[in-house]
Amino acid sequence: MGTKIYKLFEYAYIVMAVFAAYLVYENWTTNRTRAYLFAFFTVVAIFMFFFKRGFRKRIEERRKGDQ
Repeated sequence: MGTKIYKLFEYAYIVMAVFAAYLVYENWTTNRTRAYLFAFFTVVAIFMFFFKRGFRKRIEERRKGDQ
C-alpha cells in the first residue's frame, strides 16, 4: 500500500510540471516575470519526480532485502 501512495505523488509532480509548463506558454508574451516563475516551478517539479522515484525504489529494494 505504501508504494502505491509514493507512485501517486510521483505522478502528481509530473501533472504539476505539465500545468506549470502550460502556464509558462500562456504567460510568455504578456508577463515574462510570471512565466519565469512558472518555469522554475516546472524544473522543481520534474526534479522532485525523479527524486521521489529514486527514493521509492530504494525503499522497495530495502524491503526486498529484509524478506
